[in-house]
Amino acid sequence: MAPALQAELLTVVLAHAVPAEPGARPWLVEGLWSRQGVGLIGGAPKCGKTWLALDLAVSVASGTPALGRFGVADPGAVLFYGAEDAPAALRARIEAIARARGIALAGLDVGLILCPSLRLDTERDRARLEATVQRHRPRLVVLDPLVRLHRIDENSAGDMSALLAELRLLQRNYGLALILVHHLRKQGGPADGRALRGSGDLHAWGDSNLFLRRRERQLILSAEHRSAPAPPPAVLELAGEPAPHLRVVPTDTLPEPTTTALADRILAALEAAAAPLGRDALRQITRTRNATLGEALARLRAERRIERRDGGFALRPMIPVPTSMLTPERNGE
Repeated sequence: MAPALQAELLTVVLAHAVPAEPGARPWLVEGLWSRQGVGLIGGAPKCGKTWLALDLAVSVASGTPALGRFGVADPGAVLFYGAEDAPAALRARIEAIARARGIALAGLDVGLILCPSLRLDTERDRARLEATVQRHRPRLVVLDPLVRLHRIDENSAGDMSALLAELRLLQRNYGLALILVHHLRKQGGPADGRALRGSGDLHAWGDSNLFLRRRERQLILSAEHRSAPAPPPAVLELAGEPAPHLRVVPTDTLPEPTTTALADRILAALEAAAAPLGRDALRQITRTRNATLGEALARLRAERRIERRDGGFALRPMIPVPTSMLTPERNGE
């Protein structure tokens, strides 16, 4: 009988013996993106995904608050690849965001990767991207959008898992954060990872994910994180002064909503949230008085459209009606 192979042991270290990282901060952008985290910005077409990605890029490069609210804890250089926008168009948007922040474009360390095609499903282009990262040592890499970066089947878990594993390896080897811009599957349904187009591996891959959804002419931003609680959803607007830029809508600029509009805002906020929302979070999102909000919540609970859970309120799940309980229509009834 042939001798058994001597297998090589895997390294095991007790948790207390792993060196701690002194002074490490959990956030790259407070509440929005984890330090050295990978993930996606998801949203429907024309809902501001590239504006949001560029806002984060300018924020990280300059150390100024993203969207005028979320502080940057770990600023540094940024590399941005925009497959669908001409370099001049990207420059114009970056310059506008910088002008709105009161900073000069010339001193902004945002590098645009200029190449007609970047195929991350090919070894050659992955090697080119890694060599570029090694040269510039960015704090953040943004690739916009994912659909232009490969020719594999996005619904194939095996293919997508292999591509995402290569990007995760890049992130770990160089200690950077990485953002992919991606589309949601459809406009209806929840605004979270379940709505991302393609394989579920995309959702599972993200340490931080941001989602944009339009509801009642409002642009709602929600976030989710692997290792931290998410902030309440925020209402965004594309402001025009002093230059075009995304920002969180100030709480004192939205009128008190009507009863119907308030109910719609509550339902949209709960739909967009990754977890139940408390009254304070709903007041911030809907910009309404506590008494008015309480009346709307009581009405929605009475209508069995929402329910109270640990941590706040959530949409009530739909219970399918058994086929045996359905009766055919008769005489147009």
